[in-house]
Amino acid sequence: MIGRPLRLAMQPLLIGSEIYRGSTYGPKHPLAIPRVSTTLDLIRALGWVAPDQYRESPRASPAELQRFHAADYIAALLRAEETQNVSAEDRERFRIGADGNPVYREVFRRPATSAGGVMLAARLTAEGGVVHVPGGGTHHGRPDRASGFCYVNDAVLGLLTWRDQGLSPLLYVDIDAHHGDGVQDAFHDDPHVFTLSVHEEGRWPFSGAVGDRAGGHAANIPVPPGFNDSEMAWVLHEAILPIARRLRPAAIMLQCGADALEEDPLSKLALSNNAHRAVVAALKGLAPRLIVLGGGGYNPWSVARCWAGVWGELNGHTIPERLPEPAEQVLRALSFNRAAGRNPPEYWFTTLADPPRPGVVRAALRRAAAAALEPLGSTMP
Repeated sequence: MIGRPLRLAMQPLLIGSEIYRGSTYGPKHPLAIPRVSTTLDLIRALGWVAPDQYRESPRASPAELQRFHAADYIAALLRAEETQNVSAEDRERFRIGADGNPVYREVFRRPATSAGGVMLAARLTAEGGVVHVPGGGTHHGRPDRASGFCYVNDAVLGLLTWRDQGLSPLLYVDIDAHHGDGVQDAFHDDPHVFTLSVHEEGRWPFSGAVGDRAGGHAANIPVPPGFNDSEMAWVLHEAILPIARRLRPAAIMLQCGADALEEDPLSKLALSNNAHRAVVAALKGLAPRLIVLGGGGYNPWSVARCWAGVWGELNGHTIPERLPEPAEQVLRALSFNRAAGRNPPEYWFTTLADPPRPGVVRAALRRAAAAALEPLGSTMP
């Protein structure tokens, strides 16, 4: 099915859930912070979502998760949630309770909800449309194990839902600081899905080199520490948009991880959130279907301000110079036990848009962006 102009008359939809409120991976884990709940609270405080734009995320059933995940792995997640424990065998085999993937209160329900939300988004866009799912973006999940704080791979499940509708080609774009390895590997042999990941070079999971083509159906742009707004604009206009225009996708999924922002504690990149909104603005008219996911992000202020701004961009809202009092109070109510949280700058409370962070476009970055176009010589249906 070939892409056609987006039906602009259709209102974007927002999918969320209250399961994220108060859910935590543990007090010392990077995902101890409130992210999705703060994003939704901020959007509502801005008056940016009408009642008919919001959908409550369903929880994917074990059978639905088994569209990609192994049945014995899903059973192990259910056991871990029920017992709040994990056997040595399950820990070793499925990496639950290991490698930063803790057993916590909603260890099955929360990832099943993120998956249910992304699969719902794919169903809601069967005939076209735009959906934002800030709880989605768990792009490291493997068929038979947890990986990188991700227990299921909601992005893969959403893309498979589109494929089940006969949609092709599909374009998956990932701007998280970490390589979207789980999604790339899931579609390694599928010519109907092209994956493009922009991520920090040399950072976990230590994959996604320039030459990693995944059978010709992937492009990777590893970027150096200090990656700035000017460099993201170069990548957008010299790689992401040319790939999208060449593929003419029936649908685009954008993983919009906020850990590439300068304030994030788990990367060394230096983007402002203006860069994320620019990517969203550029992609939103290039296919009849667009799903924007969340993803990484480990500073509560930068994540919520970024993803609320993404929702604003999808709806054509002007970013206010000064937040209204209810929105400001949402941000002032946050706390953060890392160094950045001890003395946060005032603009984290009062604005959505970061100060721009321009810089030199380095030669290595230009070369990586140019190399991303090389897989387009392969055959796409």
